[in-house]
Amino acid sequence: MRIANEILMYFRSKKKEGAEVSLNDTIDIDRDGNPLTYMDIISVPDNIAEEIDLKIHTDRIRELVDTVLDERERKIIVLRYGLKGQQPKTQREVAKFLGISRSYVSRIEKRALLALKDSFGEVRPEFDD
Repeated sequence: MRIANEILMYFRSKKKEGAEVSLNDTIDIDRDGNPLTYMDIISVPDNIAEEIDLKIHTDRIRELVDTVLDERERKIIVLRYGLKGQQPKTQREVAKFLGISRSYVSRIEKRALLALKDSFGEVRPEFDD
């Protein structure tokens, strides 16, 4: 009787495995005659999640630049980081353009970045000059 139960259990386990499929199973052939597997059909670039995350974060930062910062902060951030079609500029170039000192540009930039960081709602590394 024990042997019969073992044999039945073996066949039951094999029946369950029969429904399993491997990602490497051939499911079709492409127009060049190469085998297509499930993996070929469902594969996506490994970094797609990172790209989507970057796009979401970039859009959020651009929105915050327009809504959180005052006019002077916004102008300095746009000039420094090359937003809105601008080329990035050094603090010295921004200072000359706005007619203020480089150290004042640095203080405003730092304040603006901290405001963006706080509004973004995530812990980010410290911003340096």
